[in-house]
Amino acid sequence: MLFSLGGALKRSAELPTAQDALPDRQDAALFNPEHFVSGRRIAEPLPEHLSRAVFGLGCFWGAERLFWELEGVYSTAAGYAGGFTANPSYEDVCSGQTGHTEVVIVFFDPALITYEQLLGAFWEAHDPTQGMRQGNDVGTQYRSALYTFNAEQQKQAETAAQVFQSALKEKGYATITTEIASLDTFYYADDYHQQYLAKNPNGYCGLAGTGACYRPE
Repeated sequence: MLFSLGGALKRSAELPTAQDALPDRQDAALFNPEHFVSGRRIAEPLPEHLSRAVFGLGCFWGAERLFWELEGVYSTAAGYAGGFTANPSYEDVCSGQTGHTEVVIVFFDPALITYEQLLGAFWEAHDPTQGMRQGNDVGTQYRSALYTFNAEQQKQAETAAQVFQSALKEKGYATITTEIASLDTFYYADDYHQQYLAKNPNGYCGLAGTGACYRPE
């Protein structure tokens, strides 16, 4: 059988429909509920004063480290969102047949760091114009995404995209392709992927920004 790179790239850029997606898994992924770096919890129960946000900016290994290093972030976890298959495995998501993208859920203290500041870190750390890829990582699971918890987050995310689009235009970049939508369900990745770069300091990190700066109005 002849291998067509063009055909492979085309397939990797296509999201499945709900009817074509892989079937649900009964069991959720197993993971340590305590953050490998801070020892704080990464799943409920969590302190009531915390807010939540979900970001997708390519491979979640580097993305998670980006956020756990920010002052005001309580804890983080790697996972999946935006698709159809319940309780997907890493292999399921990598097949491109679940519709999910790799994401990080961020639990943060809004008195110490705002959602807009987190958005700034998100925009500046990756290239949100690449569609179904991020650098050399190609596939629907690497698409840029913001999944929101309420109407206020949705509004802030949409406004931030417009602001950063202007900065990207000045740098000669194309139109932002980031998916901005209300969060349906966040699925935790298995423990191997949680805080991966803390466990594997020399591990792969695909984060690469554009050089454009996020300057909120």
